[in-house]
Amino acid sequence: MKFSFDKDAMVKEISIAQEIISTKNSGTILSNVLLIAEGGTLTIKATDIRVNFETQIPVQIEVEGRTTIYCAKFMEILSTLPEGEIEFNQTSSEGEDQAVNVIIKPVTKKIKFQMRSLSSNDFPMFDSADNIPYLEIPSADLREMISQTFFAVSDDQQRFFLNGVYFEIKDNRINLVATDGRRLSFDSKEITSEIVEFPPAIVHPKVLGIIMKHAPSEGNIQIAVVDKMMFFRFGNYKFGTTLIEGNFPNYTKVIPENQSHSFQVQKSDLVSALRRVALMVNKSSGRIYFSISDGVLKITSQPSDLGTADEEIPCEYAGDKYEIALNYRYVEEPLKFISSERIRFEFTEEMKAVTMKSEPAGDYIHVIMPMQKE
Repeated sequence: MKFSFDKDAMVKEISIAQEIISTKNSGTILSNVLLIAEGGTLTIKATDIRVNFETQIPVQIEVEGRTTIYCAKFMEILSTLPEGEIEFNQTSSEGEDQAVNVIIKPVTKKIKFQMRSLSSNDFPMFDSADNIPYLEIPSADLREMISQTFFAVSDDQQRFFLNGVYFEIKDNRINLVATDGRRLSFDSKEITSEIVEFPPAIVHPKVLGIIMKHAPSEGNIQIAVVDKMMFFRFGNYKFGTTLIEGNFPNYTKVIPENQSHSFQVQKSDLVSALRRVALMVNKSSGRIYFSISDGVLKITSQPSDLGTADEEIPCEYAGDKYEIALNYRYVEEPLKFISSERIRFEFTEEMKAVTMKSEPAGDYIHVIMPMQKE
């Protein structure tokens, strides 16, 4: 097996493979990337069993073949090599799938690295998803939907059905929902392409984070659900992930239909105030207090042995005074992804759900359950 490639093109793809791979043990096949050189193209595959990744780049092939190589070390080597063409050479009298040495060197420099490979026979097989119908969604829409929901996923392993983002198609729209039982994030987009069979699915946030990071800002992403797998395709990338089994709760019961009161604040004011008040917040409870009165939102940390902090910011509100205890993270995390300059909060009573959304309203909402006051 022998081929040459452009360093920058390889680094781009291997860096994504590294995000997929979970283990850093050089002796295990799941730490390796699978390289298949055939027909002028190098296919690169990586997996952690739960998430699969496949991509292709053009290369100059002298001898076709396949092998696996330790991904982390391969990336370290590539990062130190000069720009330009790099040669990858593996020769073995025992056959191309045996554990043998691989030589990596730049074509124009006297630099050489030698690594051991592992047999490609041991690399896990991927489920094929090439001959199935895919739903097409604008990439920008899916990226927004992921960004507005994935942080609300629960990490409670006892409630594994909350450990992912829920995908569903309903009333000609695609909905994404995530909840940890104390807050819920929801986003919905109209489907403008042909609708294909798409059963509800609970998707691991790991693959969604990678897609959000690497998907283009323009064009479409193709998605499909087959049996217990979800597949994503865009550009030269293919991702597959096993689905989380279980029944996602009826989230519609959590989203308030009508709320009696609302107030608006400048996002920049709220972000700055939260950052300062959070310095004195008890990180285990995360409790802060929103005190709402005419024209003023006062944010206060829960008193502790270290002290307390409070800050007042202007708000658009007229009515009775209310004080609501909230987890500051549940307010702070959505703010990172809401792009509007103003934020709107809606509520009915101090101990009932608070809805957080952009102003003007977008396709997403964040529902936060208040905490007990202490």
